[in-house]
Amino acid sequence: MVHFTRICFRKYGNFVDNLRLYVRGGTGGMGLPRLGGQGGNGGDVWVVATKNMTLKRIKDKYPQKRFVGGIGGNSSVRALKGDRGKDKEIFAPVGITVTSDDDRKLGDLNAEGDRVRVAKGGPGGSFCSAFQPGRGQAKHIRLDLKLIADLGLVGFPNAGKSSLLTAMSNATPQVASYAFTTLKPEIGKLMYKDYKQISVADLPGLIEGAHINKGMGHKFLKHVERTKQLLFVVDVCGFQLASQTPFRTAFEAVQLLTKELELYKQELVSKPALLVVNKMDLPDAQDKLQQLKEQLQNPDDFSDLLPDDMIPKNYITFRHVVPVSATTGFGIEHLKSCIRESLDEDAAMAMKAIHQERLQALRYQSHEHS
Repeated sequence: MVHFTRICFRKYGNFVDNLRLYVRGGTGGMGLPRLGGQGGNGGDVWVVATKNMTLKRIKDKYPQKRFVGGIGGNSSVRALKGDRGKDKEIFAPVGITVTSDDDRKLGDLNAEGDRVRVAKGGPGGSFCSAFQPGRGQAKHIRLDLKLIADLGLVGFPNAGKSSLLTAMSNATPQVASYAFTTLKPEIGKLMYKDYKQISVADLPGLIEGAHINKGMGHKFLKHVERTKQLLFVVDVCGFQLASQTPFRTAFEAVQLLTKELELYKQELVSKPALLVVNKMDLPDAQDKLQQLKEQLQNPDDFSDLLPDDMIPKNYITFRHVVPVSATTGFGIEHLKSCIRESLDEDAAMAMKAIHQERLQALRYQSHEHS
């Protein structure tokens, strides 16, 4: 089951969380038979964690997805030992697990500067090899953004995220510590009759201005990258964060949340998203829900309600808009069904994409050998 979960969710619109690359160590240099010289070893291929990098950026910059180490220098009369080939570095984001195509774990990139060697260069030619150089290791590898949960709850502090998580999971959310940050997300497990489990993370810290690192902004937003889908949670009656901040309607809250994600990283709003409209037990909730649905169907018609700096570049089209009351339990079972449906849909699409990719790889290999 773990294997299935790891590979199933590959990309969402423009968001890429899994990348398959071809890597090959450099070929060694030729030895010099008459003087017993030794060729230089081929360069290695490394994956190196660096800031401000995404898997999508790698995919866009290197469409061929092939990385090869430098060729070792030949032995010569002037230099009996050839120069070593240049190493090839693949710069990847922090929070990556590197595996081989046969699912063998090669290493984790938990902090900036962490390095994993993924292909060793071939040996230079020497007396032992009749002065003929060796080829470098060649393989396919996978870079996986480490996911902490299937869904991430996105909402302002008053929206009732923790209450919702408790109502859905029927348990006190587990507190899990992750090596890549000091923030401790609360993880709840949704249990289904067929024993399927879905993990949901409540990630505290999002407030207006999170994209410029107000509150725990960046720590929160970094975690949003590590969930497969987003579960927006808003108060149907709107909210006011503090006495000195403006009142926000449910529609404004949705767009403000979208804008915060967008300003931090445009790709985040490409993820599949569901909208939970909470606190349906409050007075006038049905009228306000109807108003919110109309606004979401034609957001451009209501954009004049928003300040210019709150209007997202792209409005999110939610797969499901689900009214609930975390307090009374209204709508919770329907929400769990919608969550399951959305994740199953992506799983089926991802498996189809993986099969097509492997078929293309087999065709490419047969074409190379023909």
